[in-house]
Amino acid sequence: MFRSIGLRPLTRLSSSCCIPRTSLFNPCVARSFSSTIRRYQNETDIETEVESERKWSTPLAKQLSTAISTTGPVPLASYMRMCLTGDIGGYYTGAIGEGRDQFGTKGDFVTSPEISQIFGELMGIWFIAEWISQGRPKQGVQLIEVGPGRGTLMDDMLRTIQRFPAMAKSIDSVYMVEASRELRDAQKQLLCGPDASSTESESGFSCPSKYNGKQIVWTDSIKSIPIESDKMPFIIAHEFFDALPIHSFQSAPAPPPQPKASSPTSPPQPPPENNKPTMEWREMMVSPTPPGVTHAQLGTPKSQQHEPPPEFQLILSSTTTRHSRFLPETSTRYRKLKNMPDSVIEVCPDASIFATDFATRIGGSEEHPKAKPSGAALILDYGTSDTVPINSLRGIRHHKRVSPFSAPGQVDLSADVDFTAIAEVAMSASEGVEVHGPVNQGDFLEVMGIRERAEQLTKTPGVAKETVDKIDGAWKRLVDKGPDGMGKLYKVLAILPENDGRRRPVGFGGDVSG
Repeated sequence: MFRSIGLRPLTRLSSSCCIPRTSLFNPCVARSFSSTIRRYQNETDIETEVESERKWSTPLAKQLSTAISTTGPVPLASYMRMCLTGDIGGYYTGAIGEGRDQFGTKGDFVTSPEISQIFGELMGIWFIAEWISQGRPKQGVQLIEVGPGRGTLMDDMLRTIQRFPAMAKSIDSVYMVEASRELRDAQKQLLCGPDASSTESESGFSCPSKYNGKQIVWTDSIKSIPIESDKMPFIIAHEFFDALPIHSFQSAPAPPPQPKASSPTSPPQPPPENNKPTMEWREMMVSPTPPGVTHAQLGTPKSQQHEPPPEFQLILSSTTTRHSRFLPETSTRYRKLKNMPDSVIEVCPDASIFATDFATRIGGSEEHPKAKPSGAALILDYGTSDTVPINSLRGIRHHKRVSPFSAPGQVDLSADVDFTAIAEVAMSASEGVEVHGPVNQGDFLEVMGIRERAEQLTKTPGVAKETVDKIDGAWKRLVDKGPDGMGKLYKVLAILPENDGRRRPVGFGGDVSG
């Protein structure tokens, strides 16, 4: 199957100094965040200072402080959203500046497509297998990528699909869901060429790609892509869900009920039968640290003390919030933990929105009926297989672990993905889908043929020994199942048309059929 796929120029094979996000995650360090949480009986007691007297690390830090001094501490999800995609100095929307790249050796982290071209090729092969298994339609196929980074993954996928002319011709359009103008420009140059002209479209803007002029459409929201019952959407989300904002909650005793007021003539109220306190969810909020605070006072892990003390910190709300009263009650998994004192959970509402969208496009819904479910979604990320994520928020800058509450807008923020929650939401959103996985990335790539493809590339005539060593090291890095290996920490989950379990997809225990 790989024989006709050409060797892509090997100019971006990673070096050992490139560090994936997961290599910087230590659960023990993550748990240390809980020790820095400060409980305030009244958030209005937090010290404030004249902003002109405090030097903030970034314009966004100053803006956040100003907002919090007016409204009070903000939810963790609001903090993350402003840091990553805020209009003023967000990590993906302007804080990095011209000429600065978030990805690769000169950036903050490296992703699987940047490590080896084989990764993207195998993603293309997986969708080809699904296209075959779903009847080889001659038209109506959509390729959709959310969070496409520099466009490397889609470039490798399209190059691979071009070697299968029947499927290549069946693709009506390619959609790239990207909020960052800088990244959209980088994707356009890679996929269409530096001189390609773009035109306005209903969804955003588009231009013909270098792959037989196939039209590529950019949009900043997946909601801008029409949900059409006659389309076969193939959706890929690689290291996308981990960057979605999370809410964090902790269980705490609820205040005792206030006794009813009684009059002198009313009978005395009996004491409550059960004195056991009931539990409620409180929300983790973000607030500025006191001016002049030290690492020792904040309990900053030693591995992060090479940076100045964080300017923000997590605190626990003194009462319930509108989020804590609703979000933790949406799943029995969360409700079971509520009565365990000090239980911590992370909930990602945006992940549910995207899972619902994917499932609706594939299987249909009451609002968007689809007579015959079709398509597939492949989600690759790091996270938990069957447990609820806790204290997993992390910050990365220049390939080093830093506090997620330092230098807002200049630090990459991410958190573990709750794959079980995604599966639950997808199947609830549409009766026309089923979910497979998650499975370890290493197992998935091995089944897809990463070893064989690497051997084929290394045997290409004229390939230098240095290149052979890079190819060999890169694929092994992707499947490494050591404690911090990418093959173990990263998981793969698929959303497919419901078929009563008659067919399992490739990489999840099945073979190509049809």
